[in-house]
Amino acid sequence: MKITKLETILVKPRWLFLKMHTDEGLVGLGEPILEGRAKTCAQAVAEMEEYLIGKDPRRVAHHWQAVYRHAFYRGGPILTSALSGVEQAMWDIAGKALGVPVYQLLGGPTRDRIRLYKGGASPDTIQDWIAKGFTAFKVGVQGGRNARIVENMRFIDNAANAFAALREAAGPDIDLAIDFHGAISPQTAKLLIKALEPYQPMFVEEPVQCQNVDVMAEIARGTHLPIATGERIFTKWGFREILEKGAASILQPDLCHAGGILETRLIAGMGEAYYAGVAPHNPLGPISLAACIQLDASIPNFVMQEHTTLGEGYLKKPFVFKDGYVELPTAPGLGVELDEEALADKIDHDWKNPRAYLEEDGSVVDW
Repeated sequence: MKITKLETILVKPRWLFLKMHTDEGLVGLGEPILEGRAKTCAQAVAEMEEYLIGKDPRRVAHHWQAVYRHAFYRGGPILTSALSGVEQAMWDIAGKALGVPVYQLLGGPTRDRIRLYKGGASPDTIQDWIAKGFTAFKVGVQGGRNARIVENMRFIDNAANAFAALREAAGPDIDLAIDFHGAISPQTAKLLIKALEPYQPMFVEEPVQCQNVDVMAEIARGTHLPIATGERIFTKWGFREILEKGAASILQPDLCHAGGILETRLIAGMGEAYYAGVAPHNPLGPISLAACIQLDASIPNFVMQEHTTLGEGYLKKPFVFKDGYVELPTAPGLGVELDEEALADKIDHDWKNPRAYLEEDGSVVDW
């Protein structure tokens, strides 16, 4: 079997889909996307064609090594995101060629279904989402405005009171995580975590910028709450320092950024050795979710899965959510097929990252 073509498609709202074509008619799907850099990623995929066309797509690990290591300047969000989507597509073909789901090629399933969590909820709406089956949620910091380097008492109180209201509305049986998004300074993060502790967040995500590993480790040692990070960390080499320094006990690799399915499986194995859980990051599309579910099924230290869509309007058979979970797919490869007719009005986009500025002086702030 040989790869004949790599076809990228811009898909609303902000995604990039990949179709990897072969001379035997099998087509592999992937999402080689970095948010806000879709066209750059598409070009990065096109630059991989020279190596990949004519190669057997089933040599997944070998091609990953060749593309990653022959670049000389290794890693970075663009290269690893493009490579992640290509790697997903190769696994999809490998599974289809053998007639089995990808998780069977990774040792078989370690669970029967996959827990999903809901991003965003309010005290007024959370009971409605619970009634729909969700048992876990993640929210952002609600301090009333963008955070400054040094924050005042009102900001901390606003954020803590907002989370307290959500906890009261949800009750003690519901898991509530909070995401600082790396936008809270080290000067403020400790104060805010201390204020949140009485309401027991399931985890605190990116309490500071993920590159600030030593400070994140210090924060982790200073609280009993689990610290989570990983959406902006790439490959096993990026996660090594996080684990070695005890900076996080919940790893959140993104299968569209961190290197793909096998690379994230290796990251999960590293995490298992440090007794860390894995809650893959995924604010992207249905192919990304399909890849995540294959990974989630195969690892023993899975916690829960982020998602934005179950694939309605994109997949022929969207995932079915029930009682907090989706069942494992049984179709070969990634287990999904695109609905080309439904996709027809969703082609092309020019999505850009939000640009946030501090209201008081117009200076740039993290979003």
